[in-house]
Amino acid sequence: MSEKPAHTSTTRPLDAAAAAVMVVLCLSWGFNQVAVKLALHDIPPFTQAALRSAMAAGLVALWCRLRGIPLFDRDGSLWGGVAAGAGFGVEFILIYQGLAFTTATRAVLFIYLAPFFVVLGARIFLPADRFSAPQWLGLGLSFAGMLIAFGVPTPALDPRQALGDFMMVGGALAWAFTTLVIKASKLGRASAEKVMLYQLVVSAPMLTLAALLAGERMTHMPSAVALGSVVYQTVWVVSITFVIWFALVVRYSASRLSAFTFLTPLFGVAAGHLVLNEPLTPAFAAAVALVAGGLVLVNRAK
Repeated sequence: MSEKPAHTSTTRPLDAAAAAVMVVLCLSWGFNQVAVKLALHDIPPFTQAALRSAMAAGLVALWCRLRGIPLFDRDGSLWGGVAAGAGFGVEFILIYQGLAFTTATRAVLFIYLAPFFVVLGARIFLPADRFSAPQWLGLGLSFAGMLIAFGVPTPALDPRQALGDFMMVGGALAWAFTTLVIKASKLGRASAEKVMLYQLVVSAPMLTLAALLAGERMTHMPSAVALGSVVYQTVWVVSITFVIWFALVVRYSASRLSAFTFLTPLFGVAAGHLVLNEPLTPAFAAAVALVAGGLVLVNRAK
């Protein structure tokens, strides 16, 4: 009998190629925050999310047809796919609605509790993916970098702000739930495209209903910038980078991958500076150093 590899797909640290891909993904997601902002004046948030899920579902399905990727095989992934899709939809509903009540800075900090939730959940559902003390230290350092970049949130004095904060924590839980479901269920044996399609097909009607209940309306023809922003979100972010992300989740440690997403809000700040002329604080460089140092500790082999 041959020996098992030193690192299974559950616990495997990110190699150089995977780390480079994650940097590109986080950079893309950081610019996605700016893309959403650029389109908000013309296309309301839930409507944006519903449009991108619906259109991306068509694109991913077309890709699968052209590539001959089977989508309707009975592989036991249906209920895991429905659960992941529901988590995906709930995540964006809570995040977009929460932004109506709390500030963007507070939102980022609460959303990026998700890596902690993934690591804690992995102790129950993925026992082989448990973090060691140095890895927990790395996770803490990366989060400390976030606090330096965005500031420690003060207690919410307005009940609406507290509700928004609670929704962001709920969004983080939904994100972690989706990641863990994909890793722990039979979705791990399905193609990344099929995993993505489950989430798009389930989330599109959820987000459409949210847009209707919120009374969102498009009162005029969107500008070229807004349309370009939606195309960026739909084609690149959802149809390509999300599929790549789910392929990585199957192949590598979910906990280590989730920790890497701490780069996303930092790229978002940099993108805001480059595209929207938002200011950068002197502490930003220190924040980047802490996040990077934390990721080195997290991805060290046990």
